[in-house]
Amino acid sequence: MDFTRDESQDAVAEVVVSLLERESARDIALWPIFAGSGLLAVPLPERFGGDEMGLLEVSAMLTELATDAVQLPALSTLAFGVLPLLAIGVPEAVAEKVFPAVANGAVLTAALHETGSPFVVKPETVAVADGTTVRITGQKVAVPYADTARWILVPTNAGIALVDSDAPGITRTASPTSDGVPEFSLRLDEVQIPAEQLLPGGIAELHRFALAGIGSVADGLLKGVITLTAEHLRTRHQFGRPLAEFQAVAQQIADVYVVSRTLHAAAASANWALAQETDSAEHRERTDDDLDVLAYTVASELPAAMQKCHHLHGGLGVDITHPLHRYYSQAKDIARWLGGESFRLDRLGARCSSN
Repeated sequence: MDFTRDESQDAVAEVVVSLLERESARDIALWPIFAGSGLLAVPLPERFGGDEMGLLEVSAMLTELATDAVQLPALSTLAFGVLPLLAIGVPEAVAEKVFPAVANGAVLTAALHETGSPFVVKPETVAVADGTTVRITGQKVAVPYADTARWILVPTNAGIALVDSDAPGITRTASPTSDGVPEFSLRLDEVQIPAEQLLPGGIAELHRFALAGIGSVADGLLKGVITLTAEHLRTRHQFGRPLAEFQAVAQQIADVYVVSRTLHAAAASANWALAQETDSAEHRERTDDDLDVLAYTVASELPAAMQKCHHLHGGLGVDITHPLHRYYSQAKDIARWLGGESFRLDRLGARCSSN
């Protein structure tokens, strides 16, 4: 196996870097420009104006965005939305409605969590068929961009429901986040969708692509914050010497670098495995192993590494005009989405014991 980026992945990464060099916005104000660049069309089928690339190109895109701590709904739209829909398969009528809209900047998101159950495997949200429609009832928590998303992927007891976000019966309650990105708890009260928008199964695929996307973002965040911290240590002086020359400081940034390389290896391995097209049950099992290792590594190591970089910045780290907070806050939120270190260790332990 070779995790080196190929030409298409390099090309996508270069477009992202070039865009960020031209534009100063690092939040939702960048989204129309991002959509206009054609990056959202990278994984879309050619018949909808897309480039028909895959997970590895999307991973390169998400990593480069995270390296500069950009706060856009790219993760939710592509890793929580487009890639799972392509893997699950959608009726042509649904594809014709959703994918061209995404290419033009429509936001997708997914309701991955229920109360007390991150990445819920057996949803309590219920889908009831009613002729040509399906009624969805249940509660979801920690749904990013639920206020601006055009469609929300909602795991139910009967599969993934693709819910129009403006459908009657949806109640949104805003919940606080570390990075300020809009996030909501959702109450769905007999929300009606067309029957073709209920996709049987698909929860495992949704979780796989969501974990892979989160891992790519985590990889980029840690890469970016190390660059930021190393530059601070090189240029900040104390007692007439750069901070980087103090042995204790050098050891701490070296520890963060080791974590960064470990996280990069875990993210690259899991994304590579998931991107392989195979029906092998053994390969699928190995991919799920890699994704669980990645999720645990992110939940356990990323916040601690960010905390160490915060410590190395001293008082600058608490200044919201300094870019460090954009990295740290995003890291805290994605670790929370994963359920935290103990939750991920339990899931990884259960997988090890079952094997």
